[in-house]
Amino acid sequence: SKSVIKNMQWITGNNFTVERGRQQIEEYISTWDVHRSWLHWSEFLREEELKYSKRYHYRVRWSVPTRRKPIPRATASVYFVIEISKIKPATLPVEVFFALESSRLIHRPEQCQFREKWLKDIIENKIILMERL
Repeated sequence: SKSVIKNMQWITGNNFTVERGRQQIEEYISTWDVHRSWLHWSEFLREEELKYSKRYHYRVRWSVPTRRKPIPRATASVYFVIEISKIKPATLPVEVFFALESSRLIHRPEQCQFREKWLKDIIENKIILMERL
């Protein structure tokens, strides 16, 4: 069964603020099909000045706390970049990319269906590594 990729209208470059960017990332991840036991925290990390654009970096950290383990053994991070062109009109929407911790693959929201399994795999791999050390 082919799942529908949910996309949203991203803010334009001239209306962008760091906080509005974080809110839009929150809006976007609210469309992800993840179990409600997952909790997350989003934060702005840094601004990067490039020749033709500005990039704003964010991290969304995920975990599954439980009654028995309210502090999870491991978390999984998803890194977002919001890019604003210095060349294209500021009335165009910002560009958005994201990558999972421990992966170099860059995803675009409009081209990617997020999978909860990605978060589970990151956490399972971290726990396996901790047990080996």
